[in-house]
Amino acid sequence: MPVDLSAADALALRMTSLLLRPHPSTRPGTVAEVVEWFGAMQAQDLASGLWSLGARLPGRSVADVQAALERREALRTWPMRGTVHLVPSADARWMLELTGVRSLAGAATRRAQLGLTEADADRAVEVLGTALAGGGRLTRAQCLATLRAAGLGTDGQRGYHLLWYASVRGVTCVAPNVGTEQTFALLDEWAPTSHRLERDEALALLAHRYVRGHGPVTDREFAGWSGLTLTDARRGLAAADDALSTVRVDGTPMYVDAAVADAPRTAPDDVLALPGFDEYLLGFRDRTLMLDPAHQAAVVPGNNGIFQATVVRAGRVVGVWKRKVGRTAVTVTIQPLTTLDVAARARVEQALGRYADFLGLPARFDWLS
Repeated sequence: MPVDLSAADALALRMTSLLLRPHPSTRPGTVAEVVEWFGAMQAQDLASGLWSLGARLPGRSVADVQAALERREALRTWPMRGTVHLVPSADARWMLELTGVRSLAGAATRRAQLGLTEADADRAVEVLGTALAGGGRLTRAQCLATLRAAGLGTDGQRGYHLLWYASVRGVTCVAPNVGTEQTFALLDEWAPTSHRLERDEALALLAHRYVRGHGPVTDREFAGWSGLTLTDARRGLAAADDALSTVRVDGTPMYVDAAVADAPRTAPDDVLALPGFDEYLLGFRDRTLMLDPAHQAAVVPGNNGIFQATVVRAGRVVGVWKRKVGRTAVTVTIQPLTTLDVAARARVEQALGRYADFLGLPARFDWLS
């Protein structure tokens, strides 16, 4: 019989699943362990992705996280929804084959809009595969120059589309930046050890990782996050059934990782500074548990998919923040979305101070109200 949870209990469990509170069964200590816990972490903005990891690895610096990515503990590619994520290096290929290829369904239409043909896209894959062979690693600019030299147009969004296509096809992946420049490498060479899974096994593993990293969640949330059909999402959840438990939140059946189903559900009082593109919000379609609909416009101005970095208190978004990194300090501008007294503001500054420590810079704070 599913256990009934209040919204507060569900929020406490979700914060635990997201590794934003102590977890009863795991304490990830490496980048590899955090990324494997989630299965995939949205990371189209690199700075945001680095802090998503840092926020879950207390005491680690941005240099520590970057070094882990250089060690190939995780890599970036387009495994689902046409969006860049961090994924475990050894799992990138089966994830691309399971969910990444679904974004190819609209590729022909997009190519037509851009004035590209399927032959152009396949030629780009061949050209990049040859240029990167033998352990090569090229910056984005070098990749685009290589494509142009082969007679392929890269103006406008053409270059982005061709780079995306080569990665979704499983030929390239996004390697760590060199300085501020994005780089690409061959997936087979950057991650030579790849797990091979049967389809049902892959569905079950992805379902379990999503639930344990986000639960309580519904089958529709899993379908939305993964880009799978609802039928496949339900198939994966059914296959992962032994590792999951079912609860009810306001009468709605939801899944949680069995390891946290009976964990203490003390109300969260944490104050956190999270990046905009974090699984905390991006991992869900229904965000009302964490975000007041009245604050949606402040978090996603213009509803354009660009999320602002958030200040979270007791599991709820209470403000947004922006940072300007200088040579000697990081200046953080904070816009409260709820009333914060002097003590609460001090806790917000302390949370943002952890971000400044992650960068290895002193923090300066500017409150907008």
